[in-house]
Amino acid sequence: MSIVIVGGNDRMTTRYKDICKSYNCKAKVFIKLPAQFDKQIGSPDLAVVFSDTVSHKMLTGVKQGADKNKFPVEICHSSSCSALKKVLEKHVCKQ
Repeated sequence: MSIVIVGGNDRMTTRYKDICKSYNCKAKVFIKLPAQFDKQIGSPDLAVVFSDTVSHKMLTGVKQGADKNKFPVEICHSSSCSALKKVLEKHVCKQ
């Protein structure tokens, strides 16, 4: 399962990836807005947006990509590890 994480803390990037790896998921983490953001997102199985640390431009980019490529978006108000684990338990257990 591929996951895109948008937002969060810069120093937590490797922890986010390790948590996703423990759930047998491959993760891309975007803390800051890169060039050609919509092309780099691609079409993952799930997008997780940490709304407390993400810009409006990144949020609209994720929503437009979700509408275009038909993938679910989960919005978390906290960018903690436990918040990510709750989202993964909710979505990965369905698979």
